[in-house]
Amino acid sequence: MIAHAPEAERHPALSFLAAAWSWLFLLILLAFFETWARIAYGISFLFNPFNLQSIALFAAMPLLLGLGQTFVIIAGGIDLSVGFVMGLAAVIMARVMQVLTPVDPALALVVGLLCALVIAVIPGLINGTLISRLRVPAFIGTLGMYGVARGVGFLSANGTTVPVNNPWLFAMGNGKWLGVPIPIWITVALVLAMHWLLSQTRFGQYTYAIGGNRMAAVRSGINVRRHTLWLYTISAVCAGVAGMIYTARFSAGAAQAGEPLLLDSIAAVVIGGASLFGGSGTVIGTVIGALIIAVIQYGLVFINVEPFWQFVAVGVVIIVSVLIDQSRTRLTGEVKDGD
Repeated sequence: MIAHAPEAERHPALSFLAAAWSWLFLLILLAFFETWARIAYGISFLFNPFNLQSIALFAAMPLLLGLGQTFVIIAGGIDLSVGFVMGLAAVIMARVMQVLTPVDPALALVVGLLCALVIAVIPGLINGTLISRLRVPAFIGTLGMYGVARGVGFLSANGTTVPVNNPWLFAMGNGKWLGVPIPIWITVALVLAMHWLLSQTRFGQYTYAIGGNRMAAVRSGINVRRHTLWLYTISAVCAGVAGMIYTARFSAGAAQAGEPLLLDSIAAVVIGGASLFGGSGTVIGTVIGALIIAVIQYGLVFINVEPFWQFVAVGVVIIVSVLIDQSRTRLTGEVKDGD
C-alpha cells in the first residue's frame, strides 16, 4: 500500500490559514470598523480608549464563562448550565449582601463573594457526578441542571432583580485601577491562571488526553472520573465569578443574568479553535473568540446597525468556525472515534 502525505504537508498555506483564521478574522474585523469610522465619522475606532474599554467589558462576561467551557469542551464534553449558574450566584450574592450591608458593607462584600462561590460549586459537583459516576450524557445532565439552576435562581430572587446598595460592591464593579476597570483586571487574572493550568500542568495534559481518546486515557492510568468531576467544578466556578462581576457592575443580582451568554461562551471556545469533538483548544484561542464576538457586537452598534443583526453575525461565525475545524481535521489527517 502506498502511503500518501497528509494534506497539511501538500498544502501548507491552507493549513496555516485553518490554524490562524481566528486571529486573521479579528484583524479583518478591526480593520473594517477602523476604516468605517475614519470614512463615516472622521474618528478612530481602534485607537479610541473608550472603544477599547467597552470592547473589553463586552468580552469579559462570555470570556469568564468560556474559560470553564474551554476545559470541558477540550475533554469532549459540554456545559449548558453555566448561564443560569452565573445567575444563581449573582442572586445569592445580592441576597446575602442585602442582609449584611447595613451591618458592615465591607464584610457584606466578602461574605457575599464567598457565598456566590459556594453556591456555584454545588451545580458543578452535581454535573460532574452525573456525568462521571452515573454516566449521564453531558448534554442531558447539564441541560437538566440548566433548568434546576434557573428555577432556584428565580425562586431565590422572587422572580425579580435583587438590588444592592453597597459602596464596596460598586467600587469593585465600576472602579478603576491604573485607568483600567477592575472587572477587566479580574478577568485577566483568571485568564492567566486558566492558561497556566491548561498549558503548563499535568491537569491540562490529562484534559487533552481525555478529549483526544478517552479509552486510551483510561488505559494510561488517568482517573477520568475524578478529572471529569474537577472539569465541571471549574466550569461552575468560572460561572460563579461571572455572577460576582455581574452583581458588582450593576449593583443587582438577576437570575437571568447569564441566559444570553451561554451561546456566546460556547461560540468563543469554538471560534477560538477548539473542536466540539474534544482534544483541541486553548485559553488564548477562547480569548480571541470572545474578542471577536465583542468586536462584532460593539462594532455593529457603533455603525448604527440594528442590534438584532448581532445574533445573525455571531451565528454565521459559529457555522464558519465548525466548517474550518472540519477542514483542519481533514488537512491534518486526524481521525476521531466514531468517524
